[in-house]
Formats: sequence, structure tokens, C-alpha cells
Amino acid sequence: MGFPDRRAIRTVASALVVAAFAWCGTAMAMASDGTPSSTPPHAAATSAAPPRPSSTVDARPGLPAFHGPTRPPAPGPGLPGAAMLTRPQPPGPHGSTGRMRLGGPAHSATGTGTSAVALTFDDGPDPAQTPKLLDLLAKYHVKATFCLVGQNVAAHPELVRRIAAEGHTLCNHTWRHSLTLGRQPAAAIRADLQRTNDAIRRAAPGASIRFMRAPGGNFTPTFVSVAADLGMASIYWSVDPRDWYHPAGEGDAAHRARVQHAVQRHTGHGAIVLSHDYAQPDTIAAYRSLIPWLKSRYQLVAL
Repeated sequence: MGFPDRRAIRTVASALVVAAFAWCGTAMAMASDGTPSSTPPHAAATSAAPPRPSSTVDARPGLPAFHGPTRPPAPGPGLPGAAMLTRPQPPGPHGSTGRMRLGGPAHSATGTGTSAVALTFDDGPDPAQTPKLLDLLAKYHVKATFCLVGQNVAAHPELVRRIAAEGHTLCNHTWRHSLTLGRQPAAAIRADLQRTNDAIRRAAPGASIRFMRAPGGNFTPTFVSVAADLGMASIYWSVDPRDWYHPAGEGDAAHRARVQHAVQRHTGHGAIVLSHDYAQPDTIAAYRSLIPWLKSRYQLVAL
């Protein structure tokens, strides 16, 4: 068998060189658009947007029946397995900035994202206890977050106005504290949250409502997604002193001591502390000691 003609070899080699230059030019043109040549044009746009949560109910075991018999995640920046918000939350006038830590059910927030600690109070406003708590917070120049139940807002709008006027953060805690709202269709969840927001804004026109807390911490992906569509981030907690729980035989002094001990033991940098102002006089009494103790160790902020 004879050797190939040299002229034919040169012709083939020239063709290969021309093809290589053409391929490089195409690759460079694609790179100039910011899209790697090996990446389909739509891939970058697709990866930039986080996937929306599914509409299924969060099947995580051990979700609390009311603020939870299970121990919450450890507080602070080192929450195990906690995700971070994909974009920074806008800072409030007295709130923490940066990225909140998402370690709760359905990626609800369990940390402030900074070294600051956030005190949150649920289920109010309460005509007897909320004014006492507001007086206490004002005494120590501390701002907190109030998770408000719509029915109580409608009954006591003057307290909502005071909460807002004194610089505290307002949080939607649903209309009637239904523990199963997160399992309802998205339209029902939206109607409930919107009704509560409307009541808050009637009480305090122009009020900013940037947070939602599910009753009992029973977040679902649908719950969190609907809240986000309404402009609200979902907040869980990292410290739960179970101040709402009054076991048989526990006196007032013992209850206050238990709440104080739990908050002091479990609070760390970046914690979100759960407590209640609604129908919990012992909680207010416990915070008379807790607030100066916390303030001496942490920066206390409203979310």
C-alpha cells in the first residue's frame, strides 16, 4: 500500500486549522456574552433564581403542637445545617441587618444573622400584659418584635398603634392562631394573612409588616411561600422557654425561675427568643430580671 500524497495531507491539515479557528471564534463570542461555551444559554438564568418551595406539607417529624415539646436548634451563628437567605433582608430602623439564618421548618428563620439577639413576643396584643411589657422595654430602651393575632389586633387597635409608635417590629401571627392553617390551600392562607395585615394597618396606618410567624411554629412550604409573596419573611426561633406551659403544681415563682433559667442557658449570639405577652403575667415578671441580664451580654434588636 502506498503512502498518501503529500499535497492531499497538506490540504487536510489546512482544513483542520481553519475549522479550529472557526470553533475558537465561536467560543470567544459566547464567552463575551458572559455564558461559558459549555453552558446552555438558559442555564445561568435558571440557576440564578432559587427554586420555589413545593406546595406539599412539611413532613418534618416532631413539629410542635403549640410552641413545641421538642428542643429547638442551638442558637447563634453556628446553627447546624442552617441555610442562609439568598438575599439580604432590608434593615429596619432598630433591627438587625444582613442575612437571617434559616434552620426552622420549611426554611423559616432561626437566627438574626448577626451577633445581636432578637426578643419576640407572641399572641397579643393583650390589654393587661402588653402595656406592662411595653413599659419595661421602654425603661431599658430595648426594641422587640411583636407577633400579633388578627382578632386581638381588631379588639385592641390602640395597643398596636403604641407598639408601632414606640419603634417595635410588627409580625403577622395569623387571624385566629390556627395551628393547622399551613395545611390549607394557598388561597386560604393568603386570605388569612391578608386579613391580619389589613387589621394591623387599619390600627397603625402605614405600618411595615415584614415578618410572619406560623402558630405553633407549624410552617409549611406553602405557608412560607405565600408569606413571601406578601412581602413577609417567616421567623421561627432558636430559644423557647415554654413560658406558655403551666404544668400542674408549678407555682408562679417556680414558673418565673424556669423561664429565666431557660432563656439564660440557651440564648447565644444571633438567637431569636420566643416568649408571650398574651395572658402570661409571669413572663412579664420574668423579663424584669431577664432584660437587664440580656442587655449586659448582648445587643438586643427588633428584627
